Amino acid sequence: MKYPFNIINFLSIKTDKPKQMIMKSNKLSQEQSVQVFSNMISNKVHNGFTLEERNDELLFAVLSKGGKVVNHSLNFMIFCLTLGLWSFAWLYLTFEASKQKKVLVAIDEDGFPFEEKCLVA
Repeated sequence: MKYPFNIINFLSIKTDKPKQMIMKSNKLSQEQSVQVFSNMISNKVHNGFTLEERNDELLFAVLSKGGKVVNHSLNFMIFCLTLGLWSFAWLYLTFEASKQKKVLVAIDEDGFPFEEKCLVA
């Protein structure tokens, strides 16, 4: 396939502006960053997380969500009806539902929000 321009020259186009000037145009303002940060935290709290730690200077927060309770009596009835085949799903539900989840919500140096899962011991 023939291109109407030289790809190597196209990729090495130089601009008059330094890279810092280009990067600054993509940054969010401080007020916008704080607003986005607060909205992310309120959405997480609305979804059942609890706020463990919040730092408004560095704009990060740690939220946690406790494990769910498994209805063992219902799972035992399904286990009996399926002649034991439900035991694999029951074990998986028991281990996964009992795990506590922690999430780090923060704003990076460019002012954009990000979210990472934290390891829970």
